[in-house]
Amino acid sequence: MLRIGMLTSGGDCQALNAAMRGVVKCIQNESKEPFEFYGFEDGYKGLIYSKFRMLTPDDFSGILTRGGTILGTSRVPFKTIHEPDENGLDKVAAMKQNYYKLQLDCLVMLGGNGSTKTANLLSQEGLNVITLPKTIDNDLWGTDMTFGFQSAVDIATKAIDQIHTTASSHGRVFIVEIMGHKVGWLPLNAGMAGGADIILLPEIPFDIDRVVDKIEERDAHGSRFTIIVVAEGAISKKDAKLTKKEYKEKLANYKYPSVSYEIADQITKKTGREVRVTVPGHVQRGGEPCPYDRVFASRLGAEAGRLILKGEFGFMVGYKNREMVKVPLDEVAGKLKTLDPNADIIKEAKMLGISFGD
Repeated sequence: MLRIGMLTSGGDCQALNAAMRGVVKCIQNESKEPFEFYGFEDGYKGLIYSKFRMLTPDDFSGILTRGGTILGTSRVPFKTIHEPDENGLDKVAAMKQNYYKLQLDCLVMLGGNGSTKTANLLSQEGLNVITLPKTIDNDLWGTDMTFGFQSAVDIATKAIDQIHTTASSHGRVFIVEIMGHKVGWLPLNAGMAGGADIILLPEIPFDIDRVVDKIEERDAHGSRFTIIVVAEGAISKKDAKLTKKEYKEKLANYKYPSVSYEIADQITKKTGREVRVTVPGHVQRGGEPCPYDRVFASRLGAEAGRLILKGEFGFMVGYKNREMVKVPLDEVAGKLKTLDPNADIIKEAKMLGISFGD
């Protein structure tokens, strides 16, 4: 009997269900022995507190197009994983105990950076673990793409598209704040797809005067409006020079809801222009997965199933050079895949006239 546990960890995104379905479909069609699937509810919390349910093939019927996760998810920060809970429970010991209690042959974890750190820890503790790269941020090391990313790009792009008509009608400067955590993959791709004039990214600290220069250049050429895409992690050149302690102190006393509102305030003071801020927020993580993500997540799930049947554990299933690959967890955990400021896509965006405020 093959016993497989599954959990989804961290922030939700599109195609989590499609990826889990891919694992199950592969095992169903390729396994030569009976199998059982156990779903841990609300991420690592389910594994810690023994909250699980046996899953049947019916649970995975009709979920290819369904957003969110049928198992529920939560955040259990890696930095606190070794700290006992409020009742003194050893979290790592509890996860191991529940794994062995169910006589699992493997744990499949769908998650991002922090979740992969915990998965690697469990692998080092002797558990058989396979992970799948989930995040709209596309910031996981060891894979060119994460599932959820393309769906989020589609949603963010539509938000920028919708802003264009009202911005042009009123002749305003519009800022659209796009998710992405500490990296710029999502705002860059959505910004280019949505025809943004200025894109501000965490990897390219901006000078507000260069941003104003671009707005005034557009005004001089008869453009009534400017669309600025701002990554939630965007940072100015001035702030980038601060020490971590100084920057933390600034954020602790921050008077703006986010960096976009600070930028809007600075533009208004320097130009007198009316600036509006739009924040799509968690809309970018919601809804059904786009066709690309349905296919991509299904492929990742199938590859995870293949590794399980081969008895190969301690890997993340990744995607490199248009091929599925297995990447050792200890090479992935704790590493962030940032955007190279000198990447071809940045150079090409600049050729299109997009300013990065640098």
